[in-house]
Amino acid sequence: MSLALAPLDVSVDVEANLPCRKFDPDLWFSDSPAELELAKSLCGDCPLRVECLAGAVERAEPWGVWGGEIFERGAVVPRKRPRGRPRKEDLARDAQLRVEAEARLAASGLSESRSSVRLAA
Repeated sequence: MSLALAPLDVSVDVEANLPCRKFDPDLWFSDSPAELELAKSLCGDCPLRVECLAGAVERAEPWGVWGGEIFERGAVVPRKRPRGRPRKEDLARDAQLRVEAEARLAASGLSESRSSVRLAA
């Protein structure tokens, strides 16, 4: 079994104060939308954010926060919705967030270079 890993930036110390190493790892795999948003925000300043996201896209991670994006069933989702039927305003916000997630992926150079990137509908 081989894992596709993004190249590691050798200038970054692996033992650096990475948010996923400093905080409870369960935060990045929470069922709570609020906790996942917190994990996303903690990823913002991480020096390995782009590599982490690229590796998660390559592996089609089934769930969790990777590189500041939420993955669900192997696809990037703009936000995790709570259980139950979504409200109409939530559907509109999801459409806007999907556009923003696509823009972030494009800015990282991941949307065009990897055909496996999927955004959940």
